[in-house]
Amino acid sequence: MILKVVKYPEPVLSQPGEPVTEFNAELRKFVDDLFETTYASQGIGLAAPQVGVSKRITVIDLSMGKNPKDKLVLINPEVIFSEGKLYEEEGCLSFPEIREKVVRAAKVRIRAQDLHGKWFEMDGGELMSRCMQHEIDHLDGMLFIFRMSALKRDLVQRKIRKLQRDGTW
Repeated sequence: MILKVVKYPEPVLSQPGEPVTEFNAELRKFVDDLFETTYASQGIGLAAPQVGVSKRITVIDLSMGKNPKDKLVLINPEVIFSEGKLYEEEGCLSFPEIREKVVRAAKVRIRAQDLHGKWFEMDGGELMSRCMQHEIDHLDGMLFIFRMSALKRDLVQRKIRKLQRDGTW
């Protein structure tokens, strides 16, 4: 089922997600819905708060559904190591039409649980690193506009207010 992606400044986007404690059929169905919503939105990642659910769940698929082996589910994830810096353009499904450059670590190691509650660690570089950090930020209530310079963030927020006034946001 395709879920509704909430837009900034929806309050759930600025709140840390609750840890997942039950690994059951309901969770698996929700993860399937997150992937379906990601693909329908032509994204590469989606976090539960972006569909109004304050839980520490995110999905990533850099292949955008073209390679089922690329599907990655991160439950209760955290970055445990990072190094280097990347300054690249990012977008976000909760900020349609907004793309700006932000600084991220070039490489990360994350620790997370899978759909069955089993802990694992994984390394990510470049686009995967950026995507992991972006999605984990969502689970911490941190939005990518707060990783921009104050000037760029102000310009983006003005643009959003104008779009809201026009009824197109």
